[in-house]
Amino acid sequence: MPLFSASDRELFETESAALFEDVVKQGSISAADPRIAEGGDARGAFELLQRMGLLLLDPEAMEYTPVDPSSVQSQIVAPMSTEGSELLTESSRWASAFTSLAQSWRRSPQGGRGLITELQGEAIETFLASIVADAQFELLTAQPQTDRDAPSLAAAAVRDIAALDRGIRMRTLYQHSARRSAITHKYVAQVTQRGAEVRTLDEFFNRLIVVDQRIAVIPSSAGLDAALAISEPSIVAYLVDMFKRTWERARPFTNRETTMLRHVAAEQRAMTIRMLIEGHADPTSAKRLGVSPRTYAGYVAELKQEYQVMTRFQLGYAMGLKGVSGRESE
Repeated sequence: MPLFSASDRELFETESAALFEDVVKQGSISAADPRIAEGGDARGAFELLQRMGLLLLDPEAMEYTPVDPSSVQSQIVAPMSTEGSELLTESSRWASAFTSLAQSWRRSPQGGRGLITELQGEAIETFLASIVADAQFELLTAQPQTDRDAPSLAAAAVRDIAALDRGIRMRTLYQHSARRSAITHKYVAQVTQRGAEVRTLDEFFNRLIVVDQRIAVIPSSAGLDAALAISEPSIVAYLVDMFKRTWERARPFTNRETTMLRHVAAEQRAMTIRMLIEGHADPTSAKRLGVSPRTYAGYVAELKQEYQVMTRFQLGYAMGLKGVSGRESE
């Protein structure tokens, strides 16, 4: 995609944005529309939207249809942010212009009638920031403990605190292993002070973010650098129901009572036993528990010591003799 200048941005903010919003409302614009013909009043604005990839021609209908601005934004804004302070300022203006268009898109039939959009790379965080900024009443998030480093949690804290300060209700699920993370404790302290609720669960789950029970973001099978944005009402309602059922079984993160902590430890122990009985490899078991392979190996070593055995085979035999399944409390 070619580079765009400040004059392009000025045209985009004024004439092109207005034209795009008209096309979104109408659903399309005819190739024969006099406004976009040679010499037409909106010809320049139309050509810029074409160059940006925001309007695509349907050759059969001979009409131009709009494209989700969120899928185009990162291709224009992200490269600009690497070109120095002057371009950083410019990219901020582009992002602001796209924000209003993205809001128009999500309010339109095209943006809200059951679309499933794949997001790639930096476009994921850009999209998340946009929909969280637009949230009106609720955020539901499920975050597996893996891949949550300090920079990503810091960025999430800024985004989530801004939403909480606007009065948005927020509920977040972590795995029990998050209780061992200092950076996660810091994040939880920041958001719970502003009214967020955070709970933990022994089970493994994939990442999920739902905004206003209207749009959900989940991982894509295409890889770790891809996600799906879902606005189909039935699918979103199903994901919300799954979240709520899981939420009811989870334990409050901020509860530090001895009894509750014993329950957490017992649940992690039971899941370790289930992983052993089911024969999962150590890396798989560690991931499902949300811990490192070394920590998981430590859990297994504690079980060997508890049952006074030397090998995993002996451990399995000893647990089998006692009828241990890891599901005794269910």
